[in-house]
Amino acid sequence: MNDLNLDYTLFIPEFMLAGLVVLVVGVDLFLPQLRKAWLSWIAASGLLITAAISLAWIDVESDFARVVAIDNYTTYFRVLFIGIAAVICIASGRYVEDRLRHPGEYYALVILSTIGAIGMAASRELMTAYLSLELLSFSLYILVSYAKFDSRSNEAGLKYLLLGAFSSAMFLYGMSLIYGLTGSTYYDDIAASLGSTDATDIDFALLMGLVLIVAGLGFKVAAVPFHMWTPDAYEGAPVTVTAYLSTTSKAAGFALLLRLFSGAFEVVHDDWSWMIAGIAAATMLLGNLVALQQSNIKRLMAYSSVGQVGYMLMGIAGLSHDTASALVLHLTGYMFTNLAIFVVIIAWTHMTGSEGIDDMRGMRERAPLLAGVLAGALFSLAGLPLFAGFVTKFILFQAATDAGYYWLAVIGVVTSVISLYYYLQIMRQAFVSKPEDGAEPLRVPLEMQGLAALLMLAVFYVGLYPQQLFDAVDNATSFLFV
Repeated sequence: MNDLNLDYTLFIPEFMLAGLVVLVVGVDLFLPQLRKAWLSWIAASGLLITAAISLAWIDVESDFARVVAIDNYTTYFRVLFIGIAAVICIASGRYVEDRLRHPGEYYALVILSTIGAIGMAASRELMTAYLSLELLSFSLYILVSYAKFDSRSNEAGLKYLLLGAFSSAMFLYGMSLIYGLTGSTYYDDIAASLGSTDATDIDFALLMGLVLIVAGLGFKVAAVPFHMWTPDAYEGAPVTVTAYLSTTSKAAGFALLLRLFSGAFEVVHDDWSWMIAGIAAATMLLGNLVALQQSNIKRLMAYSSVGQVGYMLMGIAGLSHDTASALVLHLTGYMFTNLAIFVVIIAWTHMTGSEGIDDMRGMRERAPLLAGVLAGALFSLAGLPLFAGFVTKFILFQAATDAGYYWLAVIGVVTSVISLYYYLQIMRQAFVSKPEDGAEPLRVPLEMQGLAALLMLAVFYVGLYPQQLFDAVDNATSFLFV
């Protein structure tokens, strides 16, 4: 047996997050007069302090008992996931104050799911990856059904739970086949075993194992045909939870896909790349074409996010250091953009009580800052110049063509043009249509204005000055291919 490194100091950020869970629940229980007004800020402050301390692990390369890697890739996603959770906590303040009796549990679930997401990015062993994935998933099942007096939320939570359990079973079955084939659950041992085995003897078992693992993870990132839960979960969940679903859930799924496929399955790239490429094409086409038919902003964003998953899968299909860097850069730009859009949607729905796209008419006159941020973020999602989406898609498509997937890049460009049409329909309502008679200008909460402006600056930063971020991403993904 090899010596195992059991250095618990590697998990100081995760211990701090666990302590923050206890703190927010304790404040909620014992200081009820403070809990609604201050809990969002207590949670967000704790998260931001943890993110800052996580930076101390930059350029550290170590592992814990071979099951968890602490390197720049893990540190990058640690900071990204914790930052997303902080934004969600601040954006949830008004919802929590108006709707929830026990807000401490809500913030605790957001922080617990963040620990699960970090575990997915850091895992170097299948069971560790599975346990991290379930920690994230169970927190999300509860959060989706958190509006317990809303039948849509209950229905969404039940569907999400049932389909999630089914996908977990497929992932576990795939893991068992891989273990039976290679005799190990460690990524590096799996790669060594697959690299030294006569592939003709294991083709079918390997293929089945890969199909089941891709199906299980395909559900988590909402890839076609495993996307069925997405529109109902997005529509039924409280809008703040929808924002969280559209960001951390997807980013964690792709962080795990990259770590797993580069660590364990890169040696059999030819056995699975065609499958991922086919799923990517179907996901881009279906997500963007069905989004054309939507009239509810949350359902439209659900199908839009499905289409975006297709672009990201291109980076997995042509897996290499270059495509991995392109994928993580695009993922980061997408996180900033999606958070900006959902901050606008959260503020708008809380002030107007409406989720219909037609009901966004006159946003420019009633809430000009929100309308401006919405326009910029939608242009970014469509991939127009100056915004994050343009440069990150350009680098991603370039990496896909360098890997030989010209046809996927063409589909990506065509579906990006299609997506521009339905994004423009939203902007038509916000900027061209007049508000209803008697509609007054809205007083947007100061914290929502600040968040929207800050996220929009991040979108512009990635779009105009991507080199610094790309260098950081490229350094982080280099640890995947050692």
